[in-house]
Amino acid sequence: MWSDEFNYKGSPDSSKWTYDYGFIANNEKQYYTNNLNNARVENGHLIIEAHKEKIANKDFKSEALKNKSGIKYSAEIDTAQYTSARIKTEGLASWKYGRIEVKAKLPKGVGLWPAIWMLGENRKQVGWPESGEIDIMEHVGFNPDSIFGTIHTKAYNHTINTERGKKVFIEKPYHSFHVFALEWTPEKMDFILDDVVYNHIENEHKTTAEWPFDQKFHLILNVAVGGMLGGKKGIDNSVFPQQMVVDYVRVFQKI
Repeated sequence: MWSDEFNYKGSPDSSKWTYDYGFIANNEKQYYTNNLNNARVENGHLIIEAHKEKIANKDFKSEALKNKSGIKYSAEIDTAQYTSARIKTEGLASWKYGRIEVKAKLPKGVGLWPAIWMLGENRKQVGWPESGEIDIMEHVGFNPDSIFGTIHTKAYNHTINTERGKKVFIEKPYHSFHVFALEWTPEKMDFILDDVVYNHIENEHKTTAEWPFDQKFHLILNVAVGGMLGGKKGIDNSVFPQQMVVDYVRVFQKI
């Protein structure tokens, strides 16, 4: 249905990807940009690269943000100490059901928090977690041999310690490419590492509080630094810069 094979050079294809900017959430320490040193395509791969570098925060002392819980920290920091990128298909492509497949190699180091994930298209109308979140792959640098696959909903989310997720062993995530995939139908979700299902979640057929997944979701790729999960064991500043290298992104749907 949709793919990016990254067989070009320069900025990510603007017909397929857009950017988030600045500080976004989770008390993360990186400042998201659209700079080529943070997001670029070269040698057939998408590179999302985190740097230890200072950058002025456009939202410092923002009146609109200073009273918003969860994001007000972004109005309190005048200068960020790290940069990275968060690219997404929001407004350009979204899907209801299918197989979402990403072949990637992960960044290495304590404090890094790369993710391949999805958010419901109705998030701006109903908010998070009511809109749903699908974490196809999350990795934290202080747990170097594992990845996680998780869903968040109104009934199941990390703020109330009910998120539905599992972790699985991953071999050489920094030196070898692996295929991270989600198979999503009206009845279930399977989280897959290299064609092996490690987390299976069934639709309980209750309400949208448990299963808000009968709607379109868009895809997000990012490398965070620090934050509530990624920063639990601090940040090793000696590791920068670090890259998530993506070979391809492919979306399949049954005809």
